[in-house]
Formats: sequence, C-alpha cells, structure tokens
Amino acid sequence: MDHMNIRAYEKTCPPRRGADAIKPIHKGTFTIKPVFESGGSSFGAEIYGVDWSKPIPPEIVAQLVALQDTYSVLIFRSTGLTNAGHIAFSQQLGKELEINPFFYGRENDRLGEPLLFDVGNIELDGSLVKRDSRRWHHSLGNALWHTDSPYHQHRSKYSILLSHGNPVAGGSYTHFADTRRAYADLPQSTKDEIEDLVIEHDLWHSRKLASPEVFGNPLPHELKAKPPAFHRLVQVAPDGRKTLYLAAHAKMVLGRNFEDSQRLIWELIDHCTQPKYVFSTEWKQGGDMVWWDNRQSMHRANPYTEAMTARDVRRSTILDDGPLAYGASSQEKIAAGWCP
Repeated sequence: MDHMNIRAYEKTCPPRRGADAIKPIHKGTFTIKPVFESGGSSFGAEIYGVDWSKPIPPEIVAQLVALQDTYSVLIFRSTGLTNAGHIAFSQQLGKELEINPFFYGRENDRLGEPLLFDVGNIELDGSLVKRDSRRWHHSLGNALWHTDSPYHQHRSKYSILLSHGNPVAGGSYTHFADTRRAYADLPQSTKDEIEDLVIEHDLWHSRKLASPEVFGNPLPHELKAKPPAFHRLVQVAPDGRKTLYLAAHAKMVLGRNFEDSQRLIWELIDHCTQPKYVFSTEWKQGGDMVWWDNRQSMHRANPYTEAMTARDVRRSTILDDGPLAYGASSQEKIAAGWCP
C-alpha cells in the first residue's frame, strides 16, 4: 500500500553514542541505564539489581511500575526466569492475563500454556517455521508497527517477552517507538484534528496488510474468534502526557472512508516511527526479558526470512485495569460516526 513506509533502523540498543552517552542512574537497589533522554522525555531503560531467583516483593514491584510509567520499555538481562516465573511476575502486574486463543489448536502449540504466547519461530519438532505455512504468514504481521491486542475491546496494558535458549548474536531484535514524544511533536492543527477520533482495530486487517495472498480472506473460525474493537486515538499515558494509541491493526477512523482512514493512520505511524523516536534492542541470551506498556509505545519484530536463526521468545500479556481499559463507549462511537 502506497501510504505504508517501512523503515530500517540501526540495530543497536542502547544506540551507539560518543561523549554524550547517558550516565547510569542509581536508585535504591537499581541501576538504570536509560536509552533515550530528550527534552525532559525518557524512553527505554535497561534495569539491573532485581533478584529474579525468588518472588519479587510488592514494594519492588511498585518501584518497577513507577520506572515503567517513566520509561515505557524496561529491559532486563539474564533473568533466569522459567515459564512459571514469567507468569508469576506477570500476575503481580495485573489481575488478569490474556488467554491464548490457540488459533491453530492447542495441540499444535509448542508451549500449550494458555497464559503464554509462543512468538518464536520454532515448530513442535524443533525445526524452524516453514516458509508459506499459515503460521509464517500470520507472523509477518508482527513485523508491522503495532501495539499488542488493541483488537480486543478489553485491551492489554503490558506485554512481557522472555527469551529462552541461546539466540545467535545479531540475529534477533525488537524495535520500539515512543508514541508520547511523537504526539507532543505533532503540529497543533493535527492535534486538533485527531483529538476526538475513534479507531476500529482489526487483527485480520493487519494480517491482510502483511500477507494479502493468505489473509485476504480470513477463515470463518478466525473471524468468529476475533471481531474488531474500538478505542480512542488520543489518550493519556500513565505519566500524564498525551499519547497516540495506534497500530497496524488500525483499520478505520469512524466517520471516514477506508482510504482516508488508512492515509491518516499511516501518516501518524510514519511520524511516530521516525528514528528519533525509535530504538532497537537485541536478544543476547536466554533469560533476557523486555516489559513494555502498550498504551504509550509501539513495537515490531524482525520479519521472518529464510536465512533467520532460531528465536525462542514467549510473551505474556497483562490486561488493562485503568479507566480506558474497555475502549470507546457506544456513545463515543456514535458521536464519532459509527452506525450500529
């Protein structure tokens, strides 16, 4: 699609720096290494000093949540967490975790764990995902900029991605974009235009964008399992700043036609994903973990290629419990141009 601009980025995290390198911050038991600091805005940080070998005390969880509200993306190295430890920490961050729908059958899922999503590229027999399989094409959508699960009416708050095994150096990255700072830099005329817009988010729309030959017509059970959801475009992040709630899953701006909707959506995605708002983190070893806030960032994975190496990464998704958790109300949707 002509309005989609898919950039490449320098694969470093933190980015290469000279004399202006950001100095680590020591706070209590934590050492914090920020990725981006610009004009009073912070985005991304590597955090050291958490003892992952035992349950995390509530007061440490509260401190980590405060850091999350500031940086939006937290990176932890060599945690040593198992699936059970991953789930247990996730449950300390919210009352509910998203349940894996197992679109292709629980018996075909390598983990078979309802509270974890296998977002790696490894099959049940240990081989890599086969080119042109439905799973291959489904995962192509992960290489488009997105937030996790805005296509649920009860949206997600956090995602936690944990690496297992031994990633090949230089072979696996996840890229993150700061939608708070990107919103702040928009022209006032654009802010006024988009302030009250409501967006229809559809999982199958993003899959069709990434792989139109396979997902141009989703299967009936797929459509039934995941209908669209509706959320406000401009929201308030946990730190009080306005942010854009945006993703490749965004299909329609209520009250506008499809072409105009997609043009605006991708103009905003293009704006948010300029290099000055983006960093890339490398998966260096098993136990590396990244925790991000879907309400104030976007992300994307490296696309599948035939030359890719094994990636064993598993995601938990914590459901939102804030005031905007259930998206736009019927009254907001109607006011925005929705016809029930």
